[in-house]
Amino acid sequence: MLLILSKRPSSGCTFLRRLISFGLTTQAMLNFYRAVIDSVLIFSITVWFRSITQKETLRLNRVVKTAFRIIGRDLPSLEILYQQRLLGRATLISQDSSYPAHDLFEPLPFSRRFRSIKTRTNRFSTSFPP
Repeated sequence: MLLILSKRPSSGCTFLRRLISFGLTTQAMLNFYRAVIDSVLIFSITVWFRSITQKETLRLNRVVKTAFRIIGRDLPSLEILYQQRLLGRATLISQDSSYPAHDLFEPLPFSRRFRSIKTRTNRFSTSFPP
């Protein structure tokens, strides 16, 4: 799976380089990045991100850095994208009372964070439902 994740965005960087020769604006290249490269990178990121190795994370972040150099605009790293997607997913679950895990996502008062489940072991502290 990592091979697919790293090859498809890399080929998108090749197309980004070609867009420079056509004289596209930075915003147009950023739109291309989000549509072609970013969509592949963040597909199911909440599922696979915590299970990849450090070497694989560096390899995928290299694709983001390459796109950053081509576009010339600051792009978020995979860790930031993962945190954003995780928080967004948890917020949607906490707002939907028909969702089966709705009770697991109780927001803390005066905070954007969620209350964590009290457990005796450390097993569930790194899983998606915190």
